[in-house]
Amino acid sequence: MANLSTTYLDPSIVSRLDNLSLRARLVVEGFIIGLHRSPYHGFSVEFAEHRAYGPGDEIRHVDWKLYAKTDRYYVKQFEEETNLKSYLLLDQSRSMTFASHSVSKLTYAQTLAAALAYLMLKQQDAIGLALFDSQLRQYLAPRAKRSHLEAILGQMSDIQPGPETKIAPILHQLAKSIVKRGLIILISDLLDDPDQVLMGLKHFRHKRHEVIVFHILDPQELEFAFSSRTRFRDLETGEMITTEPWHIQKAYSQQMQQYIEAYRTRCRQQNIDYLQITTDKPLDLALSEYLLKRRRIG
Repeated sequence: MANLSTTYLDPSIVSRLDNLSLRARLVVEGFIIGLHRSPYHGFSVEFAEHRAYGPGDEIRHVDWKLYAKTDRYYVKQFEEETNLKSYLLLDQSRSMTFASHSVSKLTYAQTLAAALAYLMLKQQDAIGLALFDSQLRQYLAPRAKRSHLEAILGQMSDIQPGPETKIAPILHQLAKSIVKRGLIILISDLLDDPDQVLMGLKHFRHKRHEVIVFHILDPQELEFAFSSRTRFRDLETGEMITTEPWHIQKAYSQQMQQYIEAYRTRCRQQNIDYLQITTDKPLDLALSEYLLKRRRIG
């Protein structure tokens, strides 16, 4: 079982599947299989597709098939019984297509978002989706029906990477339009002005939303492990520079660490959960972060 869960959570393996729905299901199943061995031992995942029959429930809502199997009365949960509205904000800008190995940032983010959506639906939480680059390209309001999950996965499967990243205006736009308090999950490489992005995230906190930021980076963006003269091209602007990497490696590493630390520190100051994760890491790290947040929200 351990090998099975590890396989399902390996992004380089699961990303080979073309079907995003299958990818999401396998990741979540692998996560649940391995949950008892994780640092979050004892943290149960309660799937609320049914609940025990109680006074006031209509008998027509009893699941008779489940009764035949268990000899207990359960009623099906409906959309109005949803506990939380969650919004997946997925960056589809061209910088997200970078990959130094088999998994691009966009593929990793796409798989993570799909797995989160699948897990949320299992918990009867309503799920919404926003796809953006320099503009808001797609928006689906939160719902908790299975058909809505199919719509969300369909939109994510058809992603066409956009031009440059402009995160802050999208965050402000959504913060103004999302009225009811919910959980905002931003999945992005955050390659934008940190001050502006953090102001957008602060806008959500001002409106009392809970926020998680999954900062997706390629390992090479951290390590900068280039050994010979290299030509670098900006995926969004097309600008190119040729240089000996050792000339700029130290300065690059320092700036990258400062950039990550700025997000980490200022997110913490705003009570925003922040997780920086590279595309070679198992997907359970991000799913565990979500479940911890979900438990704190209640």
